[in-house]
Amino acid sequence: MNKNQIKKLVQTNELLVKQFGIPKRPEKLPDPVDMLIATILSQNTNDNNSYRAFEKLKKRYKTWNEVADARRTSIEKEIKVAGLGLQKSTAIKNVLTELLQKKNKISLDHLKDINNESAINELTNYKGVGVKTASCVLLFSLGKNICPVDTHVHRTVNRIGIVKGSTPDKTFIYLNENFPSKIAHKFHTNLIRLGREICKPRNPSCGICPLKSVCSYESKELQNVKTTSEKSFMLLDNVV
Repeated sequence: MNKNQIKKLVQTNELLVKQFGIPKRPEKLPDPVDMLIATILSQNTNDNNSYRAFEKLKKRYKTWNEVADARRTSIEKEIKVAGLGLQKSTAIKNVLTELLQKKNKISLDHLKDINNESAINELTNYKGVGVKTASCVLLFSLGKNICPVDTHVHRTVNRIGIVKGSTPDKTFIYLNENFPSKIAHKFHTNLIRLGREICKPRNPSCGICPLKSVCSYESKELQNVKTTSEKSFMLLDNVV
């Protein structure tokens, strides 16, 4: 990002904090393997369903080693509430078994000591792990200053005009180049809330948006003042 883009990002963050506050984080960050599995489960479903699937999986199996040894169909049975059972159970089993093969243990603690790019590259080498999933592990469990890009973040930062990316992965690259220090978690989390409650894919509530003074979205619907808060639960800040 250039200086103007960074300035706009900082202004956006300040306005989001004024609107939504600083998102709470657990005092002790979760284990990165837990976060990886939870993020896989979160794909293409809501946070409540993915949280239920994660809790069921943890309740059924005492350790991730037990999950690695379990039949894929047994894993799928436990996580079916999150949808895409075949795809997600395959990804989970693949990641855990590959970790055992490569590291002789199921752990990602070594990622704390390498840079973001290397950590992203390593994680995305596991089948079923994309850039968004990998970056969520870095932000939510390792405390790295990196901003994952899901559909909400992709939509909102492009509408606001902070960056212009044709896909979430391209937006991720542009957004995280020279990203301002120490604000990634609140920026990411508040943007998701904005995208769920106000800056929705269709009929965004531009009339009550805290960012309308800095937003470059050409199709602002200033007459729309409806909002929603039923999706305020954030999965990745509740993984323990």
